[in-house]
Amino acid sequence: MKKNKYTHSIKAFLFCLLFVTMAGCNDFLEIAPPSSISPENYLLSEDQLAAYTIRYYAEYGSWNQNSATAGGMIPSHLGGGSESFYRDDDGTDNAVTRSSNDRFKPGLWRTGTTGGYWNFSNIYALNYYLQTVVPRLEAGELKGNPSMILHYVGEGYFLRAHEYFFRLRKLGDFPIVTNTLPDNKEELIAASVRQPRNEVARFILSDLDEAIKLMNNSVTKQRITKNVALLLKARVALFEASWLTYHKGTSMVPKGEGWPGDPSYQFPSGSIEKEIEFFLTEAMDASDQVASVIPLVENNKVIRESTAQPINPYYDMFATENPSKYPEVLMYRGYVDGLVTHSYNHRNYHGAQSGFTHQMEQNQLMANGLPIYAAGSGYAGDDFIEDTKIDRDWRWRLFMKAPNEVKAFINTSTVEKFANAPLVYSTDVKWSTSTGYILGKAFSHDYSNQVLEKDKTAAVIFRAVEAYLIYMEASYMKNGTIDSKADAYWRAIRTRAGVDPDYNKTIAATDMSIEALNDWGAYSKGELVDATLYNIRRERRSELMNEGLRYSDLIRWRAMDQLDGFQIEGCKVWGPMYERFDEGVLLADQADPTKNTMSSPNLSLYMRPFQVVVANNNFYDGLYFTEAHYLDPIALEHFLDTAEDGQTPSTSPIYQNPGWPAESGAAPLGF
Repeated sequence: MKKNKYTHSIKAFLFCLLFVTMAGCNDFLEIAPPSSISPENYLLSEDQLAAYTIRYYAEYGSWNQNSATAGGMIPSHLGGGSESFYRDDDGTDNAVTRSSNDRFKPGLWRTGTTGGYWNFSNIYALNYYLQTVVPRLEAGELKGNPSMILHYVGEGYFLRAHEYFFRLRKLGDFPIVTNTLPDNKEELIAASVRQPRNEVARFILSDLDEAIKLMNNSVTKQRITKNVALLLKARVALFEASWLTYHKGTSMVPKGEGWPGDPSYQFPSGSIEKEIEFFLTEAMDASDQVASVIPLVENNKVIRESTAQPINPYYDMFATENPSKYPEVLMYRGYVDGLVTHSYNHRNYHGAQSGFTHQMEQNQLMANGLPIYAAGSGYAGDDFIEDTKIDRDWRWRLFMKAPNEVKAFINTSTVEKFANAPLVYSTDVKWSTSTGYILGKAFSHDYSNQVLEKDKTAAVIFRAVEAYLIYMEASYMKNGTIDSKADAYWRAIRTRAGVDPDYNKTIAATDMSIEALNDWGAYSKGELVDATLYNIRRERRSELMNEGLRYSDLIRWRAMDQLDGFQIEGCKVWGPMYERFDEGVLLADQADPTKNTMSSPNLSLYMRPFQVVVANNNFYDGLYFTEAHYLDPIALEHFLDTAEDGQTPSTSPIYQNPGWPAESGAAPLGF
């Protein structure tokens, strides 16, 4: 029989996955070369367990979690000249490049012939690991430090949970496979049956519970820890609770109208409402275990531009080569010159055709806690990019780079600044910004880190503040009030951000009709949410800006139903700032549209990055969304692989995601 692509033999596993212990195996740095050790003599000692699991850290290193080639959900900067997960907010209302993603133009995104996320390679490899080491652990056959042996077994559970969470986010209902499968078509087909998404989420939580029981916090922060497992558990639980809440009744949720799963299915808790309550409770419990014991780092309100100024811990936490000294950092990836580096700072140093949106800027609070439109806010306006920082939330002040701010002052004899007139008109991938609002989180002031393929700035992967935010959101969703813990967490976040900690002041001044103009998260199910929930979401948007979680938030909130020609904007180029630009660089409304370097002032005083190019531009008329896009389509090959006759997709036990045809190259229904 032809070998099924879902099957991996033990030898195949070991060829790719057996690694000897080397100096770097305990750190998230570089992977050692394959060993010639046989399967029978492997996974018997602490060092071998450590080497096996860290292999999978790198598996998840895609810089773009939302791309067709993304590998998973443990993000990092990739090596060499590649990009960073800090760019993962690109393509949302937070940040954009010069173009958008096919998901924002129904009809462009189509069912694939091959590939996609219906993939079990890593799951099977992690199943093999757990099938092998757990019995050996119970039999006392593993050699080494008992505490560390337990920890590395726990890493296996964590990594499998992480892999399943990625599938849950992308595909929803998914098979639950906990063992390696034989090369037998019947068994493989049976294992392909999709389980309801809430059952998948429950399985992920159970794996994480095992990880939490086994793991400790004494290892290096370049490895997964118990606190990281708790944070991931909280993230997963909130994701599923949110999805069930806001997609309830649709074909995206078990028992919803048109759901393609088993119609006889019953929720384990008895109802979808109780299922939501279960996940919210889990999110609150796990997040509080982290938030209650780990403080936030200090923001000393220094925008550092010379070595004479003190380091700002809040800024430095992202921009240092070694963030282990900051308790808030739960996990990071380190880099070493000559071993593995990246190019994130090089890209941001020049702009990289990316940038925060005007909508993001408008959403930031004033230091006094008021929205910019409220009476007495003190908003200085946006005629000039730097004006948007005056008396604002310090997260915007620190992490958005404005004209004339210093780029580097360490390991350089020349103090270079960002351009007085932002390079919004350039089409050069390197020397430009898409909006004028340059991404600045994790921007190193060390010039040596701004050189192509030489960046050693660490990638902060998990932070304790997310636990604060998860507790706030989950507790409000569950109880409809801000309890004492949520109150304390919210005030701590705002105090660190240099914003008046009295969030009730902000809530009272919030006009949801205005917020809706600039924040997709003002909506769920096409309807405005209440002002308290919205401000919890606003807090999350500001705190986690540029950290790659925005799109995941938008899909769990069902926050894009209302997109119907939405126009992303950048800085106000056609106002007073126009005088800063050299004559002839801002060209709009040209007789030959290919000569345009800027969107027309007749459209808006603010630049519109998607309305510069006219011809062959799928996004000129704005961004649109359809419900099918909340989940990815499953490629045709997977239906054929599991079809009874290998040719007829309808005979496969796999069902396509709602709104998507099973035919290769087909657009969502209705487009």
